[in-house]
Amino acid sequence: MRNVGAAALDAVCVLVFVTIGRASHEEAASLTGIAGTAWPFLVGLAVGWLVTRAWRRPEAFVPAGVGVWASTVAVGMVLRVVSGQGTAVSFVVVASLFTALFLLGWRGVAKAVRRPARA
Repeated sequence: MRNVGAAALDAVCVLVFVTIGRASHEEAASLTGIAGTAWPFLVGLAVGWLVTRAWRRPEAFVPAGVGVWASTVAVGMVLRVVSGQGTAVSFVVVASLFTALFLLGWRGVAKAVRRPARA
């Protein structure tokens, strides 16, 4: 269950990124619009889970978190280029920072919560 929850949380992070990005550019919040923008990043996310074997320790900052984040951005951007979507430098920077904050952020919070308090 922990693996499914972590994978779902990662996917939600990507979908939040896409939804906020589309809203900030006044693009439609339609299901097809969100799916069209999200699919390259969701594929990148899946590749990251496979390459890092994130299911072993999905909450681990390294290798799972960093590998999943890097793959989400790198594979996502390549797929955007291949599918004719934009990859302006500013978009790559924003996508990298936002996904790092969310994909690595929840793992950092999980680690902090699990760490026993020192007296």
